[in-house]
Amino acid sequence: MSSSGLNMSRRIRRTPFTNKVEECGVTGFSVVNHMLLPKAFKKSVEEDYWHLRTSVQLWDVSVQRQVQIEGPDAESLVQRMTPRSIKGMKIKKCFYIPVIDENAGMINDPVLLKLNENKFWLSIADSDVLLWAKGLAIGSNLKVKIEEPDVYPLAIQGPKAEDLMAKIFGEEVRSIKFFNFGLFNFEGTEQVIARAGYSKQGGFEIYFKGYELGEKLWDTIWKAGKEFDISPGCPNLIERIEGGLMSYGNDFTRENNPLECNLEMYCAKDSQHDFIGKAALNEIRKDGIKQKIRGIIFDGDPCPTCTKPFPVYSNNKIKIGQITSGIYSPRLKKNIGLSMILKDYWNIGNEVIVETSDNKLRTGTISSLPFEE
Repeated sequence: MSSSGLNMSRRIRRTPFTNKVEECGVTGFSVVNHMLLPKAFKKSVEEDYWHLRTSVQLWDVSVQRQVQIEGPDAESLVQRMTPRSIKGMKIKKCFYIPVIDENAGMINDPVLLKLNENKFWLSIADSDVLLWAKGLAIGSNLKVKIEEPDVYPLAIQGPKAEDLMAKIFGEEVRSIKFFNFGLFNFEGTEQVIARAGYSKQGGFEIYFKGYELGEKLWDTIWKAGKEFDISPGCPNLIERIEGGLMSYGNDFTRENNPLECNLEMYCAKDSQHDFIGKAALNEIRKDGIKQKIRGIIFDGDPCPTCTKPFPVYSNNKIKIGQITSGIYSPRLKKNIGLSMILKDYWNIGNEVIVETSDNKLRTGTISSLPFEE
């Protein structure tokens, strides 16, 4: 763990797979939801990117903590938390939902899983949804139990993921549709497996329950994956930005509303259900948003690491946004980034200037998302 530079304590939690990740040569960690997230292995981000696009990778994404909401009022509470209607949501279905506060600010953008009529999991990004849900439940006197279950997601991502999963769990796994899940046996335990993941290359997430069996699961997948050229991995920055996948806390925060984040499809104008922030969201829609997240393609040699946002200017030197996630795409042979852009400048094809951390001014254009060749 010394290579990570992290000072370890009980506040930073290891996962069932951390030992295996270290054996695979992890070279850095981040901390999400007070838990370790592998951020890099020995190969470069670019080499990792090409491997993800052609083979299969095993990711420890246990940081995607689950907020379990269970009880007779579970659906009512979940519905109060999001502008997306979950009426008619079927068991074994996954929904991507914005969770907003009273000002329509984004609290999180989790994946919602419906386990039964009275039990849901919110698979969250990096913010304290559990405490928010508890507060709403207590304030509304709802009959629910809210907790963080002993569940640790493990992602199998890449074009060979389905063949690998079928080898381990049987042909039935192939029948799982996108954003649906099934129940599968592992060593006598029932596991939730969803066709989902934080990449556009296809794959699955095992919502693994049973900490003590974690290393056995890793070893089972690793052994079966050798014929598919398996590699350890983590969410790849190049692939994430190309796919237009946003990162909570980085590309948007509670200062942003879902309309700014291109999530209009989950915020129906004629929504019949009540939810926290509904009045604020309707007012924002009425007045119109002032900025929206866009892609930017910009020139020059491969840009430096985007540890601090890159300012974005119009041609007449007005600051119109900042790139919060940026990197060189070896496939597009251009630098690419994600940025909130002011309304008067967000049209696709508009020319901009990007100032990278090496003090270079680079010409660029506004792009739609995801990035296309």
